[in-house]
Amino acid sequence: MTTSRLPAGPSAPWFVQAVYALTRPRRGLGRIRDRYGDAFTVKSPVFGRVLVLGDPAEIKQLFQLGPNLAENVEPNLGRVLGPGSLFALTGDEHRKQRKLLVPPFHGRRLAAYERIMQEETDREFASWPQGREFATLPSMMRITLNIILRAVFGADGPEFDRLRELLPALVELGSKLAVLPIPTVDWGRWSPWGRFRIMRREYNGIIEHLIAKAEREGDLDAREDILALMLQARYDDGTPMSHRDIADQLLTILSAGHETTATTLAWAVERLRRHPDVLSALSEEDREGGKALREATIVEVQRTRPVIDVVGRKIHADGVPLGRWTLPKGLTVLVGISLVHENPDVFPDPARFDPQRFVTAKPDLYEWIPFGGGARRCLGAAFANLEMHVVLRTLLRDFDLAATTAPGEAWHSRGIANAPGKGGLAVVRRRRTDPAAPAPASTAGAR
Repeated sequence: MTTSRLPAGPSAPWFVQAVYALTRPRRGLGRIRDRYGDAFTVKSPVFGRVLVLGDPAEIKQLFQLGPNLAENVEPNLGRVLGPGSLFALTGDEHRKQRKLLVPPFHGRRLAAYERIMQEETDREFASWPQGREFATLPSMMRITLNIILRAVFGADGPEFDRLRELLPALVELGSKLAVLPIPTVDWGRWSPWGRFRIMRREYNGIIEHLIAKAEREGDLDAREDILALMLQARYDDGTPMSHRDIADQLLTILSAGHETTATTLAWAVERLRRHPDVLSALSEEDREGGKALREATIVEVQRTRPVIDVVGRKIHADGVPLGRWTLPKGLTVLVGISLVHENPDVFPDPARFDPQRFVTAKPDLYEWIPFGGGARRCLGAAFANLEMHVVLRTLLRDFDLAATTAPGEAWHSRGIANAPGKGGLAVVRRRRTDPAAPAPASTAGAR
């Protein structure tokens, strides 16, 4: 047995640390970092002893560890998304499944989704009120949900109307249950887990119906939606994905491609209203047909307002060396995303919202990590990035967004995601369309 070497951390009992984590915004990691440095250990009722990292070099090393040394943290979203989800799979199974899911989110197929994104954004923005304050988060949720539903299924109909109602509730409840103990008794609709299982059974039934319909119609080669691609995909040995795995992966895509992107867009509205100089520069750039500052703004929003607090790994071997530390088997290691994003040695004056820092310098993927990293980096990062650019581009083109001197909105936890406490309040007035204005540049290649 190799002797482990870990950094110091708070010595309070685990239940005291748990109360602190629940009551302090963003789990209080910043305050602990101020006392113990960029690596420390904490006690968690869910994960036990936890090493928290905030040093980019050590984070890079963690993300580069092979699956025999470190795998996805447990428990995770796999317990609500299903055993066939990428969150639940490990090792070779994860690699094989991820390989099948890469094509829909890259290259030509990704570019084809831009039209869907534009149509759904225009449709939702047509209903925006003018001259009065309203929360943008619900609107962004509708945009991203409709986009991902069309990208996944490629059509509309009664099944999709029901999914529009079912998925938001399923995702919100599931994100809150993801790390909680699973009860041995099913109390049905009288318990949170029981309500989740009822909704999940309904979701499974809808997906099975859509799969059967697609297979019966037999036009999969002519379709470009993600469901059709999954039904045609084959593993290296020639076998297809099971219907259960397709249902789990589709729920993963629908969940990951919906709430986090919408929340980032609501944060973008919240940040821009409090930085009128950036908003003015963005509007000017849009009139000139540019996009560099818009791209940098999305990156800076994700740096200053990361929707996810942490990503993690569980150590699978004893005595794993990691930077200054030697890790024991079974240890959970969490990467504090905000700890890196707020590190003044990485991002000078980190509290300042300054998209200019990314106009000419692209972020390092071990210093800017809103999508996680390594073999488990979000598969839909490029899709989400394109989506955010289309929505922000349309907002700048169609509306004047009123600035405000109100304090920044507080962080509000929605289980997994952190949203603006008031939903990203906005006041807008529609612009007159200028027929002489340059056409917007395609964002399909945006990062």
